[in-house]
Amino acid sequence: MRVFLILLLLFPVIELAVLIKVGSMIGVLATLLLIVGSAILGAMLLRVAGVTTALRARERLARGETPDREMLEGLMVAVGGVLLMLPGFISDVIGLFCLLPITRGLVIDRLRSRVHEQAARQRAFSDDPEAQMRSGPARPNVIEGEYEKRDN
Repeated sequence: MRVFLILLLLFPVIELAVLIKVGSMIGVLATLLLIVGSAILGAMLLRVAGVTTALRARERLARGETPDREMLEGLMVAVGGVLLMLPGFISDVIGLFCLLPITRGLVIDRLRSRVHEQAARQRAFSDDPEAQMRSGPARPNVIEGEYEKRDN
């Protein structure tokens, strides 16, 4: 958690340093045009990708399948579009990695395999009697008895 916090605090500083370095190399006007152009590209991608992802998810739902891959791809495209809209070149590079189909597929496949591994790990310990005793009984308490129906 500390590493994430440190990276979160250092990211704007590093982004600003890269922005200044690129601005000194190619000029202020070219740097501003690149930043504005990437923001416009990110906004367009968010609009187009959102609609296409929704359509693909609707098609999968109509076939009776879960649209998990489409939802993850839509999320990756949304993150990539937002990163392109942020001013800076490091966020643009990370955003482009989120938008490229090859890297997006690799990240999604890796994420899905980790989710399946985690689910398998949880299922492996679900039959553990000690874990059930710690978490309490899995079934509700049932009081057995007999009854007799009487008409008044």
